[in-house]
Amino acid sequence: MVKKCYDYVIIGAGSAGCVLANKLSADGSNSVLIVEAGPMDRHLMIQVPAGVYYIYRNPKLGWNYRSEPEASLKNRWIDTPRGKVVGGSSSINSMVYMRGHPLDYDRWANEHGLSEWDYAKCLPYFKAGESSDRGADAWRGSNGPLGVSRGSSDNPLYDAFVLAGTQAGQGHSEDLNGYKPEGVARLDATKKNGRRCSAAMAHLHPALKRNNLELITDTLVNRLVMHDKKAQAIEVTHQGERRVIEADKEIILCGGAINSPQLLMLSGIGPADHLRAHGVECALDLPGVGKNLQDHATVVTKWACKLPVTIHRATQPLEQLKAGIQWMFTRSGVAASNVWEAGGLIRGNDSVTYPNLQYHFGPVGAEEIGGKLVLGQAFSVHIDQLRPRSRGQVLLRSSDPGDKPALHFNYISEADDLQQFVEGVRKVRELVAQPAFDAYRGEELVPGPLAQTDQEIGEIVRQFIETGYHPCGTCKMGSGADAVVDGEFRVRGVERLRVVDASVIPEIISANLNAPVQMLAARAADFILDKPQLPETKAKFHFQA
Repeated sequence: MVKKCYDYVIIGAGSAGCVLANKLSADGSNSVLIVEAGPMDRHLMIQVPAGVYYIYRNPKLGWNYRSEPEASLKNRWIDTPRGKVVGGSSSINSMVYMRGHPLDYDRWANEHGLSEWDYAKCLPYFKAGESSDRGADAWRGSNGPLGVSRGSSDNPLYDAFVLAGTQAGQGHSEDLNGYKPEGVARLDATKKNGRRCSAAMAHLHPALKRNNLELITDTLVNRLVMHDKKAQAIEVTHQGERRVIEADKEIILCGGAINSPQLLMLSGIGPADHLRAHGVECALDLPGVGKNLQDHATVVTKWACKLPVTIHRATQPLEQLKAGIQWMFTRSGVAASNVWEAGGLIRGNDSVTYPNLQYHFGPVGAEEIGGKLVLGQAFSVHIDQLRPRSRGQVLLRSSDPGDKPALHFNYISEADDLQQFVEGVRKVRELVAQPAFDAYRGEELVPGPLAQTDQEIGEIVRQFIETGYHPCGTCKMGSGADAVVDGEFRVRGVERLRVVDASVIPEIISANLNAPVQMLAARAADFILDKPQLPETKAKFHFQA
């Protein structure tokens, strides 16, 4: 039974919301409500690592956003799946666990007025949050709630990829989250005992046994209820009825980089002219809301494979049955793999200070034909641009909470961003040309052998760029005029309201965002409860300028 008032109300049961719900309810002294727009995470394919391709666009489990036509991408719109289910995007993502480069956080501290956010202050929260099968050391934790496993599939293409990285002079790392955050490596994944370990499985489900924590699902938050620039309550649609739920201490918005700015604007917090244009009364003119949208754009390169060692048969009914039975009884086999078990952080040119490109390698070539996933006897390398200069924005489409917002990513609108992709294509070609791939390398399918000049490669890039599934930055943390929250996640100019999710990231992390978001939330919980932050940890890491 949902009560009328709680100490803390958390909006969104995604990666950040699950961590906060666990930590804010831990000592039993606070009543906590977490509100999720989607359903419980009961779908079996959420738990099966290889099931990601059956769920990440499932309309029952996701928002399934789509960008506005992108001028720099031949006016294509870009599908932008985001989780609308308990666990949020951690329940539908590809499970790659990456923290980003230590220098990312040091840049937050040095360039964005966030002195409390250098890497030494973030590392202890990463360590405390994970239980890595690599074991504990100066960089890794082994007693945290989030299960993290190193890629262990015995497919020979993973070994070929890692060896080729060394042969190409692009480097090798035993642990990209450890001492050497550069080179080609086997990646970590948020898996435990062959199952997905989402934020919900790690943090929320164990905490729901407490009497002081409640979860309501299938509930849309329409707006925040404000009074004299103080957040007092939320208005929701629950079981077909509108109702108001009050917060005695704080409301914490964890909707993500798209939903959080949308809800702020629907509540009258945002750029005044834009709000008025949609008939929303402006309670606080906060121009940075919705701005600074960033994402890792990605291009998937692909080669035919000469030997049948790829997982191209995985969509065949008999193979699916065999894989399903093996997973059910042993939590092993192809179904226990998140596919992208190898990758790398590399430099596209000699002028960048640290890696600006990321690889995700999988032993399969996939394409969507007629709405169905078709797998080919091929292998693929995603090239992600890690620190784009291009910036976009999230805008309201209307004042109706049920309308999806307008997303303008402006991918590669800056010329340097396109050039980095051209360099990335040349780097991945260099890698795949190494002797390690001689037994497997067939025809280059994408970009294809006809794309050789910078202009030719650039045209293919424009045609094939898609999202890297890492939108962030739209409620920027910092001290400048465009900042939305301060270094402790408090919304500027509003009392009792915080935003804790990927939207607060001032400058995008140079890797996948799920692990950083859980770290952000763990630190936020200590700020909210007025607990001391964990002692900083100055672990050494390899850096070559």
